[in-house]
Amino acid sequence: MIEQDMSTEQYAENVAIQLRKGFLVYCVLKVCSAEAVYTSDIISKLRNAELVVVEGTIYPLLSRLHKDGLLAHEWQESEQGPPRKYYRLTPYGKEVMEQVSHKITTLNATLKKL
Repeated sequence: MIEQDMSTEQYAENVAIQLRKGFLVYCVLKVCSAEAVYTSDIISKLRNAELVVVEGTIYPLLSRLHKDGLLAHEWQESEQGPPRKYYRLTPYGKEVMEQVSHKITTLNATLKKL
């Protein structure tokens, strides 16, 4: 028998973390699809949906999605201080989000079959 380095709970948590990381991109695109959204509002919406997320994860992800052309940002004046950066989906981002949505539906159907 092979010795196991982690408990079943730890292993399952590691799998869940990987699933959440992959799912997070789609969720951020979905949040930004309706209107331009400020970063803290993105985080709040994800948390309200019970998705575990920390600011240290979101900022690099938003930067990457912007660099990849899925999100655009615009500066808007704020009543509470300096201008704020708001993110919105680009047409390319909308296409990617729709494709990912289709793939999630297909994967979900596969899981139900199993």
